[in-house]
Formats: sequence, structure tokens, C-alpha cells
Amino acid sequence: MRIGRAGKWCSSGMVGATILCISFCTFFCTVADAQQLDQNVRQPFDQKLFSEMRWRCIGPFRGGRAVAVSGVPHQPNIFYMAAVNGGVWKTTDFGNTWNPIFDDQPTGSVGALAVAPSDPNIIYVGSGEGLQRPDLATGDGVYKSTDGGKTWTHLGLRDAQQITAILVDPKNPNRVFVAAEGHPYGPNAERGVFRSTDGGQIFQNVLYKDENTGAADLAFDPTNSQTIYAALWAARVAPWEVRSGASIYIAGSGLYKSTDGGETWKPLTKGLPGATEGLGRIGIAVAPGDAKRIYVSAEATKGAGVYRSDDAGETWKQVNGDRRIGGRGPGAMGIAVAPDNPDVIYVANTTTWKSTDGGKTFVGFKGAPGGDDYQRIWISGENPQIIALSSDQGTVISVNGGATWSTWYNQPTAQFYHLTTDNRFPYWVYGAQQESGSVATQSRSDYGEITFRDWRLPGIFEYGYIAVDPLDSNILYGDWLTRTRQDIGEHAKVTPEPIRRGEYRYTRTLPVVFSPLEPHTLYFAANKLFKTTDAGNSWQVISDDLTRESYEIPRLRSRKRTPSGRAPTMD
Repeated sequence: MRIGRAGKWCSSGMVGATILCISFCTFFCTVADAQQLDQNVRQPFDQKLFSEMRWRCIGPFRGGRAVAVSGVPHQPNIFYMAAVNGGVWKTTDFGNTWNPIFDDQPTGSVGALAVAPSDPNIIYVGSGEGLQRPDLATGDGVYKSTDGGKTWTHLGLRDAQQITAILVDPKNPNRVFVAAEGHPYGPNAERGVFRSTDGGQIFQNVLYKDENTGAADLAFDPTNSQTIYAALWAARVAPWEVRSGASIYIAGSGLYKSTDGGETWKPLTKGLPGATEGLGRIGIAVAPGDAKRIYVSAEATKGAGVYRSDDAGETWKQVNGDRRIGGRGPGAMGIAVAPDNPDVIYVANTTTWKSTDGGKTFVGFKGAPGGDDYQRIWISGENPQIIALSSDQGTVISVNGGATWSTWYNQPTAQFYHLTTDNRFPYWVYGAQQESGSVATQSRSDYGEITFRDWRLPGIFEYGYIAVDPLDSNILYGDWLTRTRQDIGEHAKVTPEPIRRGEYRYTRTLPVVFSPLEPHTLYFAANKLFKTTDAGNSWQVISDDLTRESYEIPRLRSRKRTPSGRAPTMD
């Protein structure tokens, strides 16, 4: 689990990196050896030497993964966006500049936000990424601001951990629906769809399937807020994979509709994939100009793609089965319909796609640079030329229908999994940013403030660990597992298993660490621990399997005591 950042953003507005510390292996030695080692390693220091140290921001000044974005009715220049590890940000100039407004809160991971259409000063924020993945940040419930983001109040749903969507009644800012995915790694009760009629003082669970199924998306009928559509999603995260749809041992995903404000719900199934087709996550969009026209983007083992209903969800037909467009998997499955034409739809995937014929054909609408793995789409109901996209490179805004976009180099929300430094003077800092490659910079600049011209590309994979050779800072080891010589640009694959045979299980961010006592020794961890002393040319397995093959906790079959006198544990 990723640990959220501590403290505040620095005064310059640049982001401090999210630091993740993981203990991934245990060395066994005698008590005497351990005590001697501890005495050799520990050295006394004067804490006063560090008391005056202050955090400073060194960049890079560019966006990281954002899964929520919203504009404000009748105020076309104002937008809010939420980063999965960077809190909530606000712009008042169409995305030219962004300012953090959530830094005083105990969580920096946000997966959903909504502005009340009838009172733009009221904002609801749902914490937790809302993306099922092996490395994620959970949250602590729902927050509310009544002054445009200046102050915040925690409302509840603390154990929901991942909020994926929030709906606010267009006419009543106190009537709110919340989609809660729940615990990513195991079952829990606080999941499904919740409703509040008093501005979040009390939440009632109005759509609940079971302890393994959460909610992924919500949508109102644009003509009647008593009619709500909800997508339930059964998914589970194992340390080395995401299980969704057919790959999970439960079948709970599905589309539901309520016509009485959430009191009762019925499943919508006719024409949609189901459990036998491995249905997973669903994204929903109702056409603002035609309440009977509904689109969904569906993940499924069989039949993934974009589906359309012309009768308010009673029946469905697949209009496009191209997996590049629909069926992305555990991503946000963002989909939106133009307010002035129900045949114009946008679908978020690795590229954002656009259709002008009701989903039959699509063309690429927005890709890189400044966007990759798109998550959510927001279109102004007053001017369909104003569009906002959130992606793994932050949030960008267009005011001319996508002809030009604001930059992602103005929102310091870069999502780093790990950081490290070398032993040079001045020392260099290395990190790998989600979806944006690895970066390195000196700890001080020849030009005063550290800027983009001081950053370098060290040639390591986009996320995970970077290990600097303690004997030669020019040599780097990185995730998936590579060795790089920075001076000549040489890259070598040095993984212990060049061709994946399925013998080992790997996490997404693979631990790679040099021994602090033996500078020639490099450790690499999968479900077993590996060791090399020859720069990765050969590896030795030095442990048994340190994990469980499945995330399911085995039932305790015996109550016999262990030799220590303790009952066996489920681990």
C-alpha cells in the first residue's frame, strides 16, 4: 500500500514527492550477530544538526495521475481536479495555473469530486484512488467544502476506503449519492451506493450486493434526479495482480437503475455482458439532450466495449467492440456525451476517443503529449467546446473543442513510488514517475532554483525502485530489471528470469536494493529473494517463497498449539 505524503506543498507550489518505504525481506541471524551488527551500524548524532532543516521542492513541475475533474456551472473559467496522491487543485483561469486547496487534510489520495450545480461553493470530495491496482492509496471517506475549497469538513464513510463517484442533485445541494468501492485487498461492509439527504450528516446504504462488491460509477437522468443509474463492481487486488470480472472468485458486477430516488433498484441486463462473460468495471453516461439515450463502457472477458440503450436502459446493444476504446479494465472507464448531440460521445482509454455517429465508429481525440491512460471526461453543459480531461499526466482543458489544450507542466502532482540518492557531491536524486518515465536531478542547480533544465532522464522504467551502484554512481538498476550506464546510454536486461515462465510472482513495483554493508551485493525481490554479486549477470535464490499464492486467507483447520504454545495463525 502506498503511504500518503506528509506535510504541505511547499510555498513555491511545487510538489514534494510521495515517499514509499517498504520492508520486503528479513534476514535471519543469531542474537549475538544481530547485536554486533546493530552496534557497528548505529552511530550517535546530534539532533540539533537536523532541527533547522526545511523541505524544499525540486520538481519535476508536471502532472501526475488524476482520476476526477469537474467544471463549475455558469463559471466557465473555474475547474477542480483531484490527484490520486496530490489532493484537490483549483484553477480560475481555464487551467493556466492551478493551486492546491486540500493540503491541510489527513489524506492526499482523492478518487472523486463533485460541485453542487445549484451552489458552486459546495464541493464534495471522495478520498481513495478508486482504481484497483497492486500499488494504490486508500482514503478515509468523504469531505465537504461550503466555501469553494477554503475549508473542509469530514463527513464519514471512513471505512469505504475508495470513493469512485459522487452525484449531487442539480436542485438540492444536500442530496448526495456516493459510490464506494470498499477495501481493495479484502471484504468489508461499507461499500456500494450511499445516499444523504442532509448534506452528508447521515449516509444511508441504498444499494448493496455483498461484502465483496462495491460501486464504480453513478449517473442521473438529466430530466429527473429521482432516476439514478449505478454500476456495481466486484474486484480484488492481490499483491501481484488485479482480479476483476471473470478472474475473480465472485461475480457481482452489474448495472442497476432506480426510479424512486434510490429506495429500490433493478438490474439492467438485457443485451449487456454478465457474470458468464466476465463482466467487470462499467462506466456510465446519459445523454443530456435525450434521457433515453445511455452509453456504457464495459470491461468483460467476452463482449467488452461500448454499449448503447435507446430506451432508458431496458435493452442494450453493443455498438463498438474495439478493446482499444472500451473495456480497459480497472481504469476509471470514463465516458461522456455532448450536451447538444446524443450521437457525439467521448470514451477515455489509453487515448481519448470521439464518435459522432452514436458509437459506431471512433477517431482518436486526445493522446500524448500531456495525456496517457485517460480516466475521466467533463463537458460543459452550456458550451460543449469546453472540455476537461483527467489522465495519468494530470488534467488538461480545452475551450475550442479539442483544437488546443492547456499544459500539464503547471500542476506539480507527479506520482512517485520510490526515491533514492547517490553519493556524489552535489548528490543526485532519482525517482520513477507513474506513466512519465524516470527522472533525476542534482540536489542543487548552477542556476539557483532547480528547474526543468536540471532534470535528466536516467533510462529506468516508469515506476518502481531505482538502485544506484554505491561504487559507481554512473550505473543504475531499475524496475523490471535493467542495468543502465548513464555515460554511454547502455541498457541491459538483467532480470533473473529473462523469459517469464510463471515460476515466480512479481509485484508491480519490484524492490531492488544494494546491501549497505556489501557494495557488490544487489538484492531483488519477487515472491522469493534474489541476490547477485556480479552486476546482475547471475542470480542466486536465497529464500523460500515468502508469500501466499492467493490473496484468500485459508481457513484455520486446526486449533492445535504450536511448539511455542501459541495457536497457529492464518498467515
